Amino acid sequence: MSALLVTGDRDQDAGVRALDTAEYRSFLAGRADVSFLQCPSWADVKDQWATERVGWSLDGGALTGAAQILYRQFPGTRKYFAYLPEGPVADWSDPGIDRWLGPLLRHLRRAGAFAVRIGPVPAYRRWEAARLKAATGAGRRIGDVLATEVDPLGSAVAERLRTRGWKRCGGDDGDADAQPRHVFRLPLAGRSTEQLWAGLNQEWRRNVRAADRAGVEVVVGGPEYLPEFYRLLRITEERDGFRLGRSLAYYERQYAALNAEQPGRMRLYLAVHRGEVLAAHTMITVGGRVWYQTGASADHRREVRPSNALQWQMIQDARARGAEVYDMRGVPSTLDPQDRPFGLLRWKLGTGGHVVETLGEWETSMGGTANNALYRAFQAYLARR
Repeated sequence: MSALLVTGDRDQDAGVRALDTAEYRSFLAGRADVSFLQCPSWADVKDQWATERVGWSLDGGALTGAAQILYRQFPGTRKYFAYLPEGPVADWSDPGIDRWLGPLLRHLRRAGAFAVRIGPVPAYRRWEAARLKAATGAGRRIGDVLATEVDPLGSAVAERLRTRGWKRCGGDDGDADAQPRHVFRLPLAGRSTEQLWAGLNQEWRRNVRAADRAGVEVVVGGPEYLPEFYRLLRITEERDGFRLGRSLAYYERQYAALNAEQPGRMRLYLAVHRGEVLAAHTMITVGGRVWYQTGASADHRREVRPSNALQWQMIQDARARGAEVYDMRGVPSTLDPQDRPFGLLRWKLGTGGHVVETLGEWETSMGGTANNALYRAFQAYLARR
């Protein structure tokens, strides 16, 4: 992992300071809202970025917030784009957000950042599966549907960021965010396996039974199966019309880094039928949070429903690990059945969970003529990609 040398003294007034890995991990261990993207192991995955970990305290007390910052150098300059994926790890309910956000920005400016992107974790809106299924139609989007619930904290944080000049990334629907703005979450807390099974729609239950009758076996494989996972992923990308742009080496690095940090943090689930791997999905666990990260499947023998079998086992395993929510990660914002991406949303809706619109990612320039010019150039570069 590369390290970034930061010039200038630490911000004494705010208590923003560099943290070593042990101190940073100790702070994360006491939090229930930590994303795997803020774990030190993720910096090892993103090896093309420089990394820094900082923390801050209010009134000279114990740490109250921390962040893993990824820095990407702008070519030909000594300036950096600073990225805090699904971070910082902070008290977003604190109305005095400027007490730590302002000092953090000053620290980033001294580090040479020309702009910064953050990912606040509070939710913004939520839709139950039944409401969205009833609202599907030509040209419809999730945002067109009245939300089941609007989170007051998310609304307050969004307003606080806007009034301070931050801009929400990804357009109205957020489909262009680096991290998904719309995610699908299945509540697990207080629910038995029988209740989770009853929450699946008829098609899901039928497909899981079909996989069982066909003899599909779900197993957890080791890193030696990552090439097979990657082969299936390329097939899935071609079939479903998307491109993640990741190499096999990326997934091998991810598997090694996450499991070196915590054994079992990343697991590779395989659906095997007649001795052949037909589907492979990855699951990541941090504390009591569990994510289904990436799924891949073959084009043939789809009638034996290997992906449904995989997910049902992963849901049960997440519950057994004590997770309160099974996070199935991103879904598209379209509700139009004729749109190709809608199939992914439809598949996840069948588990009976709900779509959550997170606050998404927010950006701001560090200010000043040079930084603003670099930020505009950076935005133009992203628009061309």
